[in-house]
Amino acid sequence: MHAIYPLTLAALLFAVGVYGLLARRNAVAVLMAIELLLNAVNLNLVTFSSLLRDQYGMGQVFTVFLITVAAAETGLGLAIVLLLYRNRGTAAIDDARELGEDGALGLKRVPQQPDGEGSEAGTAAGDGSTDNASTDNAAAGNAAAPTAPAPKAVTK
Repeated sequence: MHAIYPLTLAALLFAVGVYGLLARRNAVAVLMAIELLLNAVNLNLVTFSSLLRDQYGMGQVFTVFLITVAAAETGLGLAIVLLLYRNRGTAAIDDARELGEDGALGLKRVPQQPDGEGSEAGTAAGDGSTDNASTDNAAAGNAAAPTAPAPKAVTK
């Protein structure tokens, strides 16, 4: 058997899996990309086991073990995605970066109030020129605050 065909197929599967892992934002698509990566590894294990004529069939043993691990990973991953979708209304990975929610460890999330310091920047000079006012504020250490501060967790 020529080893080039299954190894090329495994390399293509792995490349598509890596692309899917890096480029997708949907959690289900990322899980499918991980499955492609694991299937490429399975194909490599079986190919090299057949190529080396392993008398114990260790490539096949590792492949069966890896299929079991992949099935467990899929079940757990889909359960997490379903919980995220139920709680957040979307399966996008970018929206799931902040994992805290109300009720976790008895904490409630309270949004931070805006300071309102950025409103005086254009009126300090009085004559309509904003160049001096902005440089004066920056020199005095009054840098602009972050636009969207993260909410703080407080106890009950």
